[in-house]
Amino acid sequence: MLLNLASNLIQASTSVATINDPLVYKKMSGITRFIYEYFASVDANGMVNYTIPGYITLLVIFALSALVFKLGFARELPLMKNIIIYTFLFVGCIVLTLFALYLPMIEGLIVAALILIIYKTRLWREKREQATGK
Repeated sequence: MLLNLASNLIQASTSVATINDPLVYKKMSGITRFIYEYFASVDANGMVNYTIPGYITLLVIFALSALVFKLGFARELPLMKNIIIYTFLFVGCIVLTLFALYLPMIEGLIVAALILIIYKTRLWREKREQATGK
């Protein structure tokens, strides 16, 4: 039903040419399509506004990228270096957001985060067992 409603809104709107094209819309990846379906709004002129779904997609990608970076690569650094690193990570996430329309970027980041969470949990458990076992 939600997909039907979103497709009707998309067909009736002419605000964003790339999203309004049914072929483009059908090629979107799963989570990104869900975000664009659920969070799209209709303005007073009856046009669909995709600004909020774009920002939500960007924030989701940035949050997942920051989590993957923190779990897999981050070291203890001074505050200014962390600010610089996360600023460049945010700029890179803008590019990933453009790729997320057609590629499963969010899904890939979720899988990477899950793998790193499992790895860190097992590493923490092994360190704890070694510390109590000595």
